[in-house]
Amino acid sequence: MADEIRLNPQQLLELMDAALTADHARLKRIGGELVRAASEQGNDSLAKQLHAFIRRRGVPIQASGVQSLPIDGASRLPLIDEEPWPQTSVILNDETRAAIERFVTDVQNAEKLAASGLLTRFGLMLAGPPGTGKTLLAGHIAAQLKRPFFVARLDSLISSRLGETAKNIRMIFDFAPAAGGVLFLDELDAIAKMRDDRHELGELKRVVNTVIQGLDSLDDRAVVIAATNHAQLLDPAIWRRFPYRCDIGLPNDNARTALWLQFLYEGDAEKNSKASVLSRMSAGLSGADIENLALAARRFAVLGDTRIGEGEAQLLWSVAQSHPPNIVLPSAGPLSPQQVRSIIYAASPLKGQSVNAMASMLGLSPQMIYRYLKEEERHE
Repeated sequence: MADEIRLNPQQLLELMDAALTADHARLKRIGGELVRAASEQGNDSLAKQLHAFIRRRGVPIQASGVQSLPIDGASRLPLIDEEPWPQTSVILNDETRAAIERFVTDVQNAEKLAASGLLTRFGLMLAGPPGTGKTLLAGHIAAQLKRPFFVARLDSLISSRLGETAKNIRMIFDFAPAAGGVLFLDELDAIAKMRDDRHELGELKRVVNTVIQGLDSLDDRAVVIAATNHAQLLDPAIWRRFPYRCDIGLPNDNARTALWLQFLYEGDAEKNSKASVLSRMSAGLSGADIENLALAARRFAVLGDTRIGEGEAQLLWSVAQSHPPNIVLPSAGPLSPQQVRSIIYAASPLKGQSVNAMASMLGLSPQMIYRYLKEEERHE
């Protein structure tokens, strides 16, 4: 049945034990396993509900005899969150995918590399603008390695009592590898800026030394993934601790097409031509921007009791008007002739299937699209 999930006896016992011993971290881990099980059994609806449930922020619980997540001594906030493996697929450019596959392969073959004297620290730095999927990618790497995904909370690491910050950093480097997980340091530039920055206080500069010491203290088999939106701000010594590096740029044309196909058309391959038109118009947008626009269009259709196809013209206009960080969400109402012309001109050159797809999305005939394109040529 659609609302059922098959549990093996061991999963049921572990779930009961984690609940009765108030082991919040283990409950989230088992919840992640149930999400994967539901997905594998074809129950995507239940998988999404479970995923949303275990992502809720709970009060940190510490039970006797259980290794609990480290917390800040002053605020009592957790320094690390154990996140479930992501259910949303990650879409990468070919070069990025190849670099990630090399990293995962090396980690999976650590023993073989060690036997040949080729083992290096498994530190991966993801650098790129916001919204390019660095956190999502880190979660997928943890899933491929079948390891818990620990996300360091930098808002908790930076204590109001500066002397506590270094202590917090040491705690996360002690905890994550011991728990056998992947440690993810998001926005690392927030705590690891160049030490010659004259605008930083001496105490904050010493934090960089603590991060370096923490990285150096790790076993060669520990996996640490860091992300930064501002690679130029990172201290050079931090870079040297990450032998694996990957620039996560804005999605290329193929990746944008795949993103629109996934988030707007829910993987319907018959809509590939329309997704390609949207890709052409969304150059310069991040994956997160495309996801936000696509989901906004779907919500608009659901609430208006219409089909996605009936709002594609408004979506095209929204995409044409979106220039990060300003994203224009779709709205109701017919487009003016000038708006239609602007959309067609922004998407050109258009040929073959692209013309037919654009015509369908705007509610025009292909002949009218060609007429607009000829008018543009005359004005050039």
